[in-house]
Amino acid sequence: MNFARHPRSNRAVHSQYDVVAIGLHWATAVLVTSMIPMGWWMVRAIENPDTRQLAYQLFQIHKSIGFVILALTLVRIFWRLTHPVPALPSGMKGWERFLARATHVAFYALLLAIPLTGWVYVSVGWAVSIDRPLLVATSWFGLFPIPHLPAIEGARSVAFGAMGTHAYLAYGGTLLIALHVAAALKHQFMDKDGVLAQMVPFLRGSKDIFDHYRPAGSAILPKSSGVFAVLLIGALGYWSHLPNGPAAEPVVASETVDTSPTVSSSAGASTEANASLWTVDNANSSIRFSGSHADRPFEGYFGDWSGDIRFDPDNLAGSRAIVVISTGSARTGDPTQEGSLKAGEWFNTGRFPEAEFETIAFRSLGGDRYSADATLTIKNKSIPIVFPFTYQLEGDEALVEGEIEVDRSTLDLGMFSDPSGDWVSKLIRIRVSVVARKD
Repeated sequence: MNFARHPRSNRAVHSQYDVVAIGLHWATAVLVTSMIPMGWWMVRAIENPDTRQLAYQLFQIHKSIGFVILALTLVRIFWRLTHPVPALPSGMKGWERFLARATHVAFYALLLAIPLTGWVYVSVGWAVSIDRPLLVATSWFGLFPIPHLPAIEGARSVAFGAMGTHAYLAYGGTLLIALHVAAALKHQFMDKDGVLAQMVPFLRGSKDIFDHYRPAGSAILPKSSGVFAVLLIGALGYWSHLPNGPAAEPVVASETVDTSPTVSSSAGASTEANASLWTVDNANSSIRFSGSHADRPFEGYFGDWSGDIRFDPDNLAGSRAIVVISTGSARTGDPTQEGSLKAGEWFNTGRFPEAEFETIAFRSLGGDRYSADATLTIKNKSIPIVFPFTYQLEGDEALVEGEIEVDRSTLDLGMFSDPSGDWVSKLIRIRVSVVARKD
């Protein structure tokens, strides 16, 4: 690293940024330049059914990169304030010096403001492009969830203002990048003063043309000019984007159930359940669910559940089943979907960590086919269902398999963001496969 000492000061004057500053600069530059075309494309693609799924995935990447940029910017500001920076060329005019320093401050302000306004926007859970609620969880590259900002969920005007600000700042940032690149090229090929060499290690610059004295604090001056410009652009975006103003279906079984009067009884009534007790083999059993999301099929499962099952084909009156499911254990392989399922409009796992399936009566449908009248409870909301299943016994081990379709609107799932099923199908298929051994 090249540096000299001015006779009036013992402070080292660097002719090049240190390796940390250079690394932070170019890492931020690569990430920011990738975000601009990504943002322009996905806000349009999200409205096209053919590209909606890809746009959804890019939104998650876009959010993750935004948080990386925010973190890198905070580190850059700290590093800038605590480490010396190269001096400006001595031949630069006063207005050029002012503009150079104001541009740097404006860059820092933009790199803070753009991710923050994006964070505000996703925290509201309102899609500006379609002007309706759409609350989606944020997961950092699928590794861990990032919480939404509190107290603004569903605030439509905040969403419009945040997105307007976000978009205008992005446009302003694009313009600033173009000016920054043009200025760097001017210094390199017209002025030939070595300014670009301060940030590009393999270029050679002459330290003789730089100032040898920099007053303390001048690395970030003038503060007010760049910040004012950024706030003005953001305010224009906010005000220009403010808005002007702002039947349950029955549960469907996956097959027709014969309701002819065979053996039937209530396990929840006064009759005591005295049928055989079964121990569930969880390793070989599963509760799975499936539907469509963004016009593409998805499938998931519950990883944590338990069952108290007492069943005997010869004693249906004394049979019963109670299955308790940990809703927070829902897995789809998509961290964003999994995070969204835990939110208040879906399972609301913070307040209601468990769902419950409880049978009321069993009936035989002939052969190895049976059905159970039951109650499904999620978020303290209960609905009646008819669950058809097959029962196959081999020795002391039984295999029970069944499938139903449930209308999520009857359980108030996702009705804030997607009441009409445009994003997530209203009918959710549930498939149960239980291997159990008789005690």
